[in-house]
Amino acid sequence: MTAFLDVSESLTGRRWIGPSLEEDRLAEAMARDARLDRAVALTLVRRGIAIDQAAGFLEPRLRDLLPDPLTLRDMGDAADRLLQAVERRERVAVFADYDVDGGASAALLLVWLRRMGLGATLYVPDRIEEGYGPNEPAMEKLAAGHDLIVCVDCGTLSHGPIAAAAGCDVVVLDHHMGGETLPPCVAVVNPNRQDESGDLGHLCAAGVVFLLLVEANRRLKALGGAGPDLMAMLDLVALATVADVAPLLGVNRALVRQGLAVMARRERPGIAALADVAGLNSAPTCHHLGYVLGPRVNAGGRVGQADLGARLLATDDPVEAQALAERLDRHNGERREIEAGVQAAALAQAESRGDGPLAWAAGEGWHPGVVGIVAARLKEATQRPAVVIALDGGIGKGSARSIAGVDIGAAIHRVAAEGLLLRGGGHRMAAGLTVERDKLDAAMERLSELLAKQGAGAGGPRDLSLDGLLMPKAAQADLVELIDRAGPFGAGSPSPRFAFPDLVVTLARTVGSGHLKLAFTDGLGGRLDAIAFGAAEGPLRRLQPGGGRFHVAGRLEVNTWQGRRTAQLLLDDAAPAARR
Repeated sequence: MTAFLDVSESLTGRRWIGPSLEEDRLAEAMARDARLDRAVALTLVRRGIAIDQAAGFLEPRLRDLLPDPLTLRDMGDAADRLLQAVERRERVAVFADYDVDGGASAALLLVWLRRMGLGATLYVPDRIEEGYGPNEPAMEKLAAGHDLIVCVDCGTLSHGPIAAAAGCDVVVLDHHMGGETLPPCVAVVNPNRQDESGDLGHLCAAGVVFLLLVEANRRLKALGGAGPDLMAMLDLVALATVADVAPLLGVNRALVRQGLAVMARRERPGIAALADVAGLNSAPTCHHLGYVLGPRVNAGGRVGQADLGARLLATDDPVEAQALAERLDRHNGERREIEAGVQAAALAQAESRGDGPLAWAAGEGWHPGVVGIVAARLKEATQRPAVVIALDGGIGKGSARSIAGVDIGAAIHRVAAEGLLLRGGGHRMAAGLTVERDKLDAAMERLSELLAKQGAGAGGPRDLSLDGLLMPKAAQADLVELIDRAGPFGAGSPSPRFAFPDLVVTLARTVGSGHLKLAFTDGLGGRLDAIAFGAAEGPLRRLQPGGGRFHVAGRLEVNTWQGRRTAQLLLDDAAPAARR
């Protein structure tokens, strides 16, 4: 394959790959027939969208994409049991995971039940003291005082703890990979059960909970009643979907798109307060959900009190929301400090092991609350699946993060089934594990073998995929907004990248914590502003005035400053432009 713009090795060591001749041809036809800008048409074609699908893709409607909830096994039983609890005014407990998906899932149920006039107990286990998912002491205690326990974002593999909830019904709403048998309970609604088709396996737990509430409302309507407004709850589903790195495809894309619109109305006190303490003064985007709001919701489960995030998302009280948001913001600052030390040690350790299929690190005394986010950083730095483990005596508890095309959850589930892990499971992009120290090396070796079979760690230069070519004059805020109609962008649907050819650097200065602020010109009256995050000490520092001409590549965004809206390039890469 010919390198795009003849860039076979960029400043960061990558080969550039652009649209094929066939994609160019299809984009020309789509731009003409669907009356789209060519950059938008290229974005759609590169995502496999046909000309007759373009209009529907650019304006996704949830009612067209939302699946029938009853396609999921046990959904009818779960909806009936929830409605029975409402009708009989039963005592309900919600047992939730301590991450964003768990917190948002719990909030969906708590808010829905509150609107139906029924209060519920929230229980979120302590990450360090109790670990992930239901445990026997907690379930026994909850069962003694409740008629129904709903486990969200957990529970599919919790046979013992659910059996311990004697005398109390249990419903599981989850999306983590299931085992060969299911726990003894009323219902296990999980698109990743082994007896499911997997067609909805991309849903996060909040998506599963949302479908349950859709079915519950449908049954209420059939009986002549009415349920709470579910469209107003899509901000919670959007936050969970993005923060849990669920692919933004199909119904997920519609859920997030609509959820962002709901979030922009600032009607949920908890999310509005969190946006304020984070200094977010514009309409939220997927970036804000994943990197601004999500980490703060997670902070309680990582280094603070585990239930803070769920309580924030569920509250209707602005005063309580403000207090909780401020606490979570402080915890997030503490998390960053702890994370920095663990990240430096983990990266050094992983680099010392070389370029195998798996980047992994383990350390005594590392805080268990930051291993997941450090694993994500390690994955980004190495472009390989990553595992980071906190050791405490003879036991290690870790988190794993994966790259596109490599299912880390299935691999860890396999290693656990083979007896090298005490427990382990998750989904394609993220998973958790517990391992005995004396089996650590063997477990990581076996995990590496399984990941290698999926293509992890394959040699050769990394490619940078580009959606097409633009000139600086075309990079205007209006064009960016047109391209954004093909979004939202995130996991499974990356932001389109464009190349700008043969530019001269007119400005280069370091800003913030090692970022490069840049300006380019093409000599034809076109100017392009750009920023390269964390690039001041890397290979992109060669971009200096008087340093020659360069091709540059990255993603476009709208930058708003003092009421002025301009396009800005988030610079990913650059390469010297050969003079002809």
